[in-house]
Amino acid sequence: MDPFVIALVLVSAGLHVAWNIRLKTAGDPLRAATVGMLAASLGIVPVGTLAWWLDGQPPLPVEGVALGVLSGLVEAVYFVLLSAAYRRGDLSVVYPIARGTAPLLAVVIGVGLLGERLGVAGSIGVACLLVGFLVLQRPWRAVQGHGFDPSVAFALATGVSIATYSAIDRVGARMIDPLTYAAILWVTAAAALVLWVRFVVRMPIFAGGREQIRYAAIGGWLTLGAYLLILWALSLAPLSGVAPLRESAAVFAAAWGSVRLGEAADRGDITRRVGASVLIVAGALLLALGG
Repeated sequence: MDPFVIALVLVSAGLHVAWNIRLKTAGDPLRAATVGMLAASLGIVPVGTLAWWLDGQPPLPVEGVALGVLSGLVEAVYFVLLSAAYRRGDLSVVYPIARGTAPLLAVVIGVGLLGERLGVAGSIGVACLLVGFLVLQRPWRAVQGHGFDPSVAFALATGVSIATYSAIDRVGARMIDPLTYAAILWVTAAAALVLWVRFVVRMPIFAGGREQIRYAAIGGWLTLGAYLLILWALSLAPLSGVAPLRESAAVFAAAWGSVRLGEAADRGDITRRVGASVLIVAGALLLALGG
């Protein structure tokens, strides 16, 4: 892969981790996600509109718009679940599990429902993912009386939502210019989050002071930047190369959470969390290459 593409993907991964760090360290992750998506919408709508205009203002297919709206709704669910996970658990556990669940779910669907067969690399990839999950979650601790970490369940559900909106986007972004499609998606997700926070959770969106609002808004622009960089990378390289490299963000998140946020108890715990995340990323890479 071209070094420039690798740089684009790695910078995108870093921006995505920075956004998740802001969600985790915000006073309320769900409120921060809502403010961030609103801020990102203000950025992507002009870009998407300009892309549509430069493309000759073609009529937008109803199916493509519907898929963009559906993906936006699923993304809103993703943020609700991710926020619930961050309120209950560590960044260094939640992020790798959420990101690693999607490729594993794709294998389950492909093998279990579609009758697909895994090659050697794909099988090793599944093993790496499973071992990484086990090392990170340590389910045996629940049996030993330590209790089950509820954040893990929300992280797994978050991974399911990632797989869902990713599948929708693969179809929708081919019907409409990707930037225009992203504008539809982002506005829908932001609107759904606003309605959820105001009328279901019943809490003010812009509470917490100007500093917290700015903190969350910058996070939204970070995730928008990450998205645009990935689009750029995908225009230069195949998905099979870009997607696994993007999952390197899980290692960044595990290291930052373990060390900078003090989530790990000691050096051994740091090694366990980061090592498990490396296994998860390696599994995703092997699945992409040989699944």
